[in-house]
Amino acid sequence: MRSVRVEHAGPLTTVQDRGRPGWAHLGVPRAGALDGPAADLANRLVGNDEDAAVLETTLGGVTLTVTAAMTVAVTGAECEVTVGGRAVAWGEAVAVAAGRTVRVGPATRGLRSYVGLAGGVDVSPVLGSRATDTLAGVGPAVLRDGDMLPVGPALRLPVHVDTHRVRRPGGPARLRVVPGPRADWFDDGALATLTGSTYTVGAESNRVGLRLSGPRLARRRTEELPSEGIVLGAVQVPASGEPLVFLHDHPTTGGYPVVAVVLPEDLPQCAQLRPGDEVRFL
Repeated sequence: MRSVRVEHAGPLTTVQDRGRPGWAHLGVPRAGALDGPAADLANRLVGNDEDAAVLETTLGGVTLTVTAAMTVAVTGAECEVTVGGRAVAWGEAVAVAAGRTVRVGPATRGLRSYVGLAGGVDVSPVLGSRATDTLAGVGPAVLRDGDMLPVGPALRLPVHVDTHRVRRPGGPARLRVVPGPRADWFDDGALATLTGSTYTVGAESNRVGLRLSGPRLARRRTEELPSEGIVLGAVQVPASGEPLVFLHDHPTTGGYPVVAVVLPEDLPQCAQLRPGDEVRFL
């Protein structure tokens, strides 16, 4: 059986694919890879369909031993990658012999790396997806040292090099927004404050949401808001007045007003932001 053994799981490594959209009416978030383009690239490099399951690491990397020869690719956050103790390419397909150990080192730029394995991580799907949902506890558990992960059969030859890599410019992340469903609950200048300020990513950020510190958004209406549906990318403003951006493991309902919504094309940037990084809304 093709599989990998988790020697060191790192701070937070999960199984992710394109998620399970369509279940919010039952209270199930979509989950899935936060940096979709990076996960898709890892799959293309190793010859998988783009909906195959990959591993998503968080800052500290992961160490795996393969039980059968397979092709591996690491994308997303830049990091050192070694096979059997020897450095190999990041962002390219690498052939790994049976019994070799693959070490994905700590991120040197960005936050989350993606490990594509030829054949995909073949854990049992739940509601049509193999994604780990860290909020609802749906899907496979967060990886632990000693876990064995099945890997499916390779479908096609690896690509080795893909020319459509996403390169992120330096400086603050730039997130485009449209007005949210409760923008009228805020003072007239709230959207101008949001789009005219620089916010800093907080240490409490996770797969549920990107918590930001910076100028507070003043509300016109201060009464309680009944719980209502929340969409991916919603910019919610809790009692502190500082915004947070809901990501893939977000709850399906919320009780604070949503002032804006980030365009889906810009959300992958959020996956690679570290505490202390800066964000601008446009």
